[in-house]
Amino acid sequence: MATIEVPREYGYVVLTAISTVFLGVWHGLRVGTYRKAASIPYPYEYASYEQVSTAPPAKQHAMYLFNCAQRAHQNYNENHPSALAMILIAGIRYPLSTTALGVIWAVNRTIYAVGYTNAEEQGARKGGKGRYRGVGWYVGHIGLAGLCIKTGIDMVLS
Repeated sequence: MATIEVPREYGYVVLTAISTVFLGVWHGLRVGTYRKAASIPYPYEYASYEQVSTAPPAKQHAMYLFNCAQRAHQNYNENHPSALAMILIAGIRYPLSTTALGVIWAVNRTIYAVGYTNAEEQGARKGGKGRYRGVGWYVGHIGLAGLCIKTGIDMVLS
C-alpha cells in the first residue's frame, strides 16, 4: 500500500484549482452579458445561422459576438475537468511546477475568451481568430499532463 504525503506547498495547488472555478463563473457572466445584448432567450445555446442572417446588421454583430463568447465558454467547459484533475493530481508530487502551469493555463484561458470576442470588434477577420492569442493554454495543459504522467511513474516506482 502506498501512502500519499501532501506537501505543505499543496495549498498553492488548491488555490490554483479554485481559481479555475471562479474563471468558469466569469465565463458564464460574460456569456450572459452578450446573450442580453443579442436578445437570445434561454434555453437557446447559440444564435442560429437563420437568426443571424435575417437580423439587422447591428443585431447580427451582437449575435455573432454572443456566439463567440458562448463558444469560448464551451471550449473552457470541455477542457476544465481534465485541467482541474491534472492540477490536483500533479500537485501531489510537484506543487510549485503544477501551480505555475495551472496559472499559465488559467491566464491563457482568459486571454482566449477575451480574444475570441474582441478581435472582431477591432476590425480583424471573422471567425473568432482572436482566440489564438490565448493559445498558451495548451502549454499549461500539456505540461500538466506530463507532470501527471511523471507523478504516476514516481508513485509506481516508489
